[in-house]
Amino acid sequence: MNSSPRISARVVGLYIGQVSQPWPDKPASAIAKQPADSPQKLGWKGFEKDAQADLKVHGGREKAVHHYAADHYASWRSELGPVAEDFEPGRFGENIATIGITEADLCIGDVLRLGTAVVEVSQGRQPCWKLNAHTGVGKMAALFQETGRTGWYYRVLEPGTVGIGDTIERMECPNPGWTVERVTGARLGATLDRDAASALARLPRLSPGWAEAFARKASRQEREDTSARLEGPGPT
Repeated sequence: MNSSPRISARVVGLYIGQVSQPWPDKPASAIAKQPADSPQKLGWKGFEKDAQADLKVHGGREKAVHHYAADHYASWRSELGPVAEDFEPGRFGENIATIGITEADLCIGDVLRLGTAVVEVSQGRQPCWKLNAHTGVGKMAALFQETGRTGWYYRVLEPGTVGIGDTIERMECPNPGWTVERVTGARLGATLDRDAASALARLPRLSPGWAEAFARKASRQEREDTSARLEGPGPT
């Protein structure tokens, strides 16, 4: 176990949702999470009452819980103006909102106690077109990517229960320096130095999907086409 500065924050919101079809001619989604006022059971694949529409890109063991820093919402309201006046915790489809930690504080592989559960940071969030559709801001996914204010995912190491007001506290930091901010910026960038990509492909406790993506970046020097992810599919 590597020593690291103590980090703790308070859970200010819990959000769960079900799959729906909010947009005509586009794939289903569970991004419209609703506040959960009572404590929620957290299992291996996420909160028991939460659902995901496409397990290829959301949910599963490596992306069981999405955490977003409520600290960022004031910046979004300030930067985007009236279109963002209703931006409050839970607006971006996250499961957990906190005050006190951001992408710059946590590192990939950090182990944290969350309520009575234990979770581990697996990767950042790759924003997609559903953010645009859900928020009504046409470039929201691109803005997430540009600012690095994406949030991050956990895998669950020990199931438990999480409630509003609970603390989340770092217990272990095996990869100091490899912050969520740094690694997510490298993953979302169109190009990446091959040596850096190779190092990230071997980063312990990084989600397999991101490790494989960094391995591909290390093997060839070409731009990654992000248009479909950021802009979405056409009508079906």
